[in-house]
Amino acid sequence: MAKDTIYLCNFRVSVDGEWLCLKELTDVQFDVPQQPPQHDEKDPVAIERSNLVNVTKLVVKELIESSLKYGRMLDSDHVPLQHFFILLEHVMRHGLKPKKGLLGPRKELWHLLEIVEKYMPEASDITSSVRELPTVKTHPGHARAWLRLALMQKRLADYFRLLIDKKEEILVEFYEPGALMFSEEAVVIGGLLVGLNVIDCNLCVKGEDLDSQQGVIDFSLYLRENNHAECPSEGVHSTAHMTAVLDQKNYIEELNRHLNATVTNLQQKVEQLQTANTLMKEDLAIAKNQGLMLQEENSRLHQIHRDLYDKHQRRIVESEEDMMMERETCQNTRAEFEILYNDLKKKLQEESNTRQEVEQDLQTQISLKTETEMALKLLEKDVHEKNETISSLQRQVDDIKMINMQMYNRLQEYENVIKEKADQISDLQQKVSEMTCNFQQLEAKYGSSSVHDY
Repeated sequence: MAKDTIYLCNFRVSVDGEWLCLKELTDVQFDVPQQPPQHDEKDPVAIERSNLVNVTKLVVKELIESSLKYGRMLDSDHVPLQHFFILLEHVMRHGLKPKKGLLGPRKELWHLLEIVEKYMPEASDITSSVRELPTVKTHPGHARAWLRLALMQKRLADYFRLLIDKKEEILVEFYEPGALMFSEEAVVIGGLLVGLNVIDCNLCVKGEDLDSQQGVIDFSLYLRENNHAECPSEGVHSTAHMTAVLDQKNYIEELNRHLNATVTNLQQKVEQLQTANTLMKEDLAIAKNQGLMLQEENSRLHQIHRDLYDKHQRRIVESEEDMMMERETCQNTRAEFEILYNDLKKKLQEESNTRQEVEQDLQTQISLKTETEMALKLLEKDVHEKNETISSLQRQVDDIKMINMQMYNRLQEYENVIKEKADQISDLQQKVSEMTCNFQQLEAKYGSSSVHDY
């Protein structure tokens, strides 16, 4: 079982009017005579389910009466509303399967509530809103937020009814066999939730700390002292039966209101259908009148069609006669055309031969033109090469002219030098001749003197 389940196994819960009476089971056993043990009355799980149902009845009743008494919208601070959510969570967590092993997945209430949107698309809005809440991080917090939004949506009873109806498909995976959701008490809880559709709630889910452990239920609001609660067992059973009958009456009244609303909607739909039927009858009458008019128009068009057909047949006969005459004319014209065709064919053959000759000449001219272009290209290339050769020879001639000028200038310089040397040689020769004469004279003079000496 879940850790936060309300354990009231040592007490028997009974409803006396608007009060909740608790008696210890040990005290009840001492008061009654010894009888064979009844396992159903001593079953702790069954007592838990009965206690939860009885407490839920009182809390729901107090919640509805407080809402109708004050005539205002309930908020999160309303104590009976807080008790209702705590108790509803205990009801839905009763009998949840425990975690299998250390690493096995734990079946949380939030995982069960997420499945509802697969069967009822209306729950997808609140499910997506709960997933996007930034302040809620844990699975129990998501489940508490979802229950609050479902109550504000006034679809909590419908969602709870879906889980009960689909228990073989959905609940088997989440609950133990003895859970409250598998028992007949779940139907009673569903009937109590239907009565909550008459209240309006305005709950701020973002401002509440839904991840932490919820508060406890103050049973002093619903309990009465033991001396006031003690009564004969028959009175207790009759009071419990009366309370059950009243609860069923409230449930039936709520269903009656729902059925009245449904009947009103159906009456409105019937009126709409009658109005639509009247309009359709009028449309049918109009369509019949239009059909008669169309039949008259169709008969008139058939008459016109027959007249046109007769005219067309006469025109066809006339056209055939014209075609016979035109065929004869065409045959005569065809013979003339054949003669003309033969003449044209001969001319065409001659023209074809002429064209072939012209094409051959043209090919010859094209080949000559190609050869001429090749020769021109070769000549251009040769001229270009010769121009380059001439330009190189001109450059060489210019270089030779420069060298000749230089040689000429040097030759002039050498000639001047040679001329100067010749002048110097002539002067030197003259001087040599003069010196020779002087030497001869001296020799002659010295020779005569030496002769005289001897």
